Amino acid sequence: MTFVRVCGADELEEDTPKRVELDGTPLSLVRTEGEVFAIHDICSHANVSLAEGEVDDCHIECWLHGSRFDLRSGKPDSLPATRPVPVYPVKIEGGSVFVDVRASLTQES
Repeated sequence: MTFVRVCGADELEEDTPKRVELDGTPLSLVRTEGEVFAIHDICSHANVSLAEGEVDDCHIECWLHGSRFDLRSGKPDSLPATRPVPVYPVKIEGGSVFVDVRASLTQES
């Protein structure tokens, strides 16, 4: 795996998405429920930033049409989205957040 530093862990507020870009890939970083998640920032339904949405119960909700995506799998659990968005491995080391955008954890179903 190729992890790259994206920000300091202290830059992430609980349940508040932070938009970053890594190697041309837009990401929403989310600290929630004691973990940090990296999910592709663009909604699979409407091509808008997920970082502008709300986080609840380990899900991020698209602000435009209300589709909710599981931060662990990227799978939508509400319409209108039907396709998952990629999620990426995250590790925290030395107070920094590292993400590997080359190793999507998303499983198509």
